[in-house]
Amino acid sequence: MDKYVDLVEAKYLKKDIPKFNVGDTVDVQLKIVEEGKTRLQTFEGIVIARAGCGLRETFTVRKISYGEGVEFVFPLHTPTIEKIKVIKKGDVKRAKLYYLKRKVGKATKVEEKIEHVEAEPPAPPREEVK
Repeated sequence: MDKYVDLVEAKYLKKDIPKFNVGDTVDVQLKIVEEGKTRLQTFEGIVIARAGCGLRETFTVRKISYGEGVEFVFPLHTPTIEKIKVIKKGDVKRAKLYYLKRKVGKATKVEEKIEHVEAEPPAPPREEVK
């Protein structure tokens, strides 16, 4: 039964989703329809949770707006999401960041992950030809 459900869901899965994890700061662009017109609205915040798999996968984004915490749960494969852009990678050790709800001010910051790039070994010295 599950393989039939997976076959039906496969055509609705989005292909252009960037890799992001909990702790990353993302910018989600939503398509909003008002009076027959569509416009894009951005929601930028920290991903505090991811849940589900396949077509039912969701992620929760939290931001502080005018001193109030705002959370939004987005279905990952919904057609109302135009684009997801990863602003910066977060370095966290937990799968869910619900503890950020109790923090205030600078304590809500998540440390940025620094990617280490392996340097190429130096080339061997060339012999001089006379």
